[in-house]
Amino acid sequence: MAKWIKRGLLALLCLFAIGGLTAWWLLRGSLPRLEGELALPGLSAPATIQRDALGVITVDAANEADAMRALGYVHGQERYFEMDLLRRTAAGELSALFGERALDYDRQHRVHRLRSRVQAQVASFAQDKTALLQAYADGVNAGLNGLSRKPWPYLLLRSEPEPWTVPDSALVGYAMYFDLQDASNAREYAQWRLSSQLPAPLYRLLAHQGSSWDAPLFGAPVGDAALPSAEEVDLRKLPSPPPGPLAPLPFLDEIGSNNFAVAGSLTADRRAIVADDMHLGLRAPNIWFRARLRYADARAAGGRIDANGFTLPGLPAIVVGSNTHIAWAFTNSYGDWADWSLQPGCAGEATAQTCAGLTVHKETIAVKDGAPQTLVVRETAWGPLLHDNADGSALALRWSAHLPGSLNMGLSDLLHAQSVDDAMVIARKVAMPVQNLVVGDSKGKIAWRLLGPLPEREGDCSAAALVENQNIAQPPACPPWTIQTADAPSLIAPPSGRLWTANARTLDGLDLERIGDGDYVLGARAGQIRDGLFAKQRFTERDLLAIQLDDRSLFLQRWWKLLQDEAARVSKSGQSPALSALAEASKRWEGRAEPGSVSYRMVRNWRRAVFTRIANGLTAPAQVAIGPQFEMPDLKQLEGVVWPLLTQRPAHLLPRNEQTWDSLLEHAALDVLTDLNIAPGPDAVAKLSRHRWGEHNTAAICHPLASALPGFAKSALCMPPDELAGDAAMPRVQRPGFGASERMVVSPGHEADGIIHMPGGQSGNPLSPFWGAGHEDWVHGRPTPFLPGATRYTLKLTPQ
Repeated sequence: MAKWIKRGLLALLCLFAIGGLTAWWLLRGSLPRLEGELALPGLSAPATIQRDALGVITVDAANEADAMRALGYVHGQERYFEMDLLRRTAAGELSALFGERALDYDRQHRVHRLRSRVQAQVASFAQDKTALLQAYADGVNAGLNGLSRKPWPYLLLRSEPEPWTVPDSALVGYAMYFDLQDASNAREYAQWRLSSQLPAPLYRLLAHQGSSWDAPLFGAPVGDAALPSAEEVDLRKLPSPPPGPLAPLPFLDEIGSNNFAVAGSLTADRRAIVADDMHLGLRAPNIWFRARLRYADARAAGGRIDANGFTLPGLPAIVVGSNTHIAWAFTNSYGDWADWSLQPGCAGEATAQTCAGLTVHKETIAVKDGAPQTLVVRETAWGPLLHDNADGSALALRWSAHLPGSLNMGLSDLLHAQSVDDAMVIARKVAMPVQNLVVGDSKGKIAWRLLGPLPEREGDCSAAALVENQNIAQPPACPPWTIQTADAPSLIAPPSGRLWTANARTLDGLDLERIGDGDYVLGARAGQIRDGLFAKQRFTERDLLAIQLDDRSLFLQRWWKLLQDEAARVSKSGQSPALSALAEASKRWEGRAEPGSVSYRMVRNWRRAVFTRIANGLTAPAQVAIGPQFEMPDLKQLEGVVWPLLTQRPAHLLPRNEQTWDSLLEHAALDVLTDLNIAPGPDAVAKLSRHRWGEHNTAAICHPLASALPGFAKSALCMPPDELAGDAAMPRVQRPGFGASERMVVSPGHEADGIIHMPGGQSGNPLSPFWGAGHEDWVHGRPTPFLPGATRYTLKLTPQ
C-alpha cells in the first residue's frame, strides 16, 4: 500500500509539474517582442521602439502617423486584454467573455447604448484624426497578431480576441466617462426620494454643500451648517424605524485626484512646476502606460515633437505629461453633468401615444456559454427611461456622454502647444469627461480651466434641481439641453503664483450655479495642498512631491481631541467603557496615516461610526416612508453638519434611538469594538492596540483575472501585500485597491529634473521583466526620473 501511495504522489507531482510547464509555455508565448527587427505594415519610414529597465518605451518615428502606429503596436502586444476590457465595459459586452456573472453589470451599461451611439457619431469623435486613429488601430492589430500565441487571459477564458477598430478607441474614452462620472445619476435620484420624505429644513440640513474645510480657487468657504431650531425640525416628533441594523454609508472613503502648480515667480530659475496624481482603482498592470514619443512635426516648435507621460492603451495620445514647452495635468471635476426629467405617461408598457417621443431599442447581450439576452431600452428626447413611478410617469436621464460632441481626440493637440496660451486655445475644442486642467509652460506661466463638454441648460433648467419638469400639468419648462466645450471657467496666471485642485469645490457664485455640485468632496485635502503651497516661497520638484506624499492627518486631529476629551469627562462615571478603551488605545497620536499607527485607525473608525449613527437619525423619517428600498444618499459634505451637531448637541436633532449625545458617542465606540470582534472589558485596550492602520490599509492590487484562480496562483497575479501609508482626507490618498494611479512632478523644459511614479508596472504578462516594474518605488514614494532610463532593448521597425 505504501508503494502505491508513493507512486500516486509521484504521479500527482508530475501532473503539477506538467501543468506548471504548460502554463509557463502558454504565458511565454504571449510575451511581446522586445528586440530585433520587423516589418510593420503601413509604416512610411523606419522607426524604433526602445525600452528601459522599467519597460518605459521611447518611440522614434518619421511622423505622427508612424509614431501612433508604433504606439498601437506596443499597446497591442503589452495590453490588448486590458484594452478589450475597457471597450467592453463601455459597451456593456463583458458577458461575452465572463458569462452570466457579468450580466447585471452589462445591463447597467448597455442601457446607455454607447456602441450604437459611437457608430453613429464616429466622425464627430475622429474629426481630423481619422488617419491617425486608423494607423493606431492597424498598429494594435499588428501587435496582437505578432504574438506567438494570443494573450494569456484569452487562453484562460477560452475566448478569441476580436480585432481593434477606430470605434473601439472611442469606447475606451467612454469607459473613462463611466469611471469618472455617475452614469446612473444615483446620487440625485437618492436625494430626490429623500427630499420628498423629509421636512424641508431637515433635507436642507442634510444637503448642506460645504464646510469650514472648503478651499476653493474662487470665493470663500461655505462654512458649517446652521442648525434648524426645534420649531423647524424636531426628530423626537418624527417617525423612526425600530432599533436594528443601521443603513451603511456610501461615503467617507473619498475618491479623486490632486493636481497643483507653482509659477516661475516661486522657483529659483523661473520654471513653472506641475504636479499630478490621478486617483483611480488600482490593478496589475496599471491602467496607464508610460511612453516617450519623438517625431517630426511641422506644427511643433523646431519642427519636432518630444513628449513624455502617460498613455491610455486604446487611445493614440499622451493623456498627461510634458512636451518640453508645456506640462499638463488632470483631476476629475465633479460638476453636475447629468439631469433627471419627469416624463408623464412613460412608465411600464407606455406607448408613443401616452409617452411623448418614445422610442424602443432592443439590445442583444451575448453571453458566454449561455443564450443571448435581450435588453429593451426605452428612450425619449431627454434620454433613456431608467425609473418608473407609481403615478405612471418615469424618470429620463440626460447625461453628457450620450450627446454628440461628448468625446473627441482634441486632447492629442496638446502635444503641439508651445505655451499656456496655446493650451487654453486648444482646450476650447477638447471633449472628454470634464476635468480640472492645470497647465504650466516653459516661461513660468500657469493656468487652470475646466476641460470638456459643459451642459448648456436653458429655460427653467437648473443644476440645483434634482429632477426637472416635475409639474406634469404644465408643458416642459426645461428643454433637453446641449453641450459645448468653448466657454468654461478658467484662472490664468493667478496673482499668488499657485493653483490647486483636489476634487473639491473650485468655484463660487454664478459659475458654481452653472456647473453645479456633482458630488464634489470635502475640502480638507484641497486645503492641505493649498496650505502646503503657501507654506514656502521657493519650490523645487521635490517640494511638490513632498506635498503629494503628505499623509499627515490634520483633518482628524480635532476628532482625536474630541475622543480624548469625551473619555476624560465620562471616565469617572464608568458608563462609557467602550469609549474609554478606544481613547486609551489611541492615546498616542502620531498625527499621520502611517501603517504602524493604532490611534489613526481607531479615531478614523470612530468618526465613521458616529457619522453612521447621525446619518441614520437624520434620515429616519425617510427610512420609514421608503421602507426596504431606502438607500442612504451620498453626502460628502456631512462633516459640515455633524461637527456643529457634536459641538452644540441639540436635543431636537438627537437620533431617536439614542438617549443622549454621550450615549451616541459611546455606542459609536462600541460599534468600532464590535467590528473588530472585541468585547468591552479589561483586555479591550490591549486587543485594540494590535490593530494598526497598515493591517487595514494593505495593498490588494491584482490582475482582473486573479480572483478566478486558486490562492497559490492568485498571488502570482498580484502586487505584494504592502502595508500602505495614506488615506482619504489628505494628499496621499490610499486604500487597498485605490490610490494614485500615477504621480508626476515636472517642469516643461526641465524634464530631466522631473519625478514620476506608477504602480502595477507596464506589462500585463507576469513573465515579463516589466510586470510590476517601478511598483516598489511607488509604494515607498522614492523619487524616480521622469524621463526614461538607459535603453535595455531596441526593436527596429521597417516599412513592409
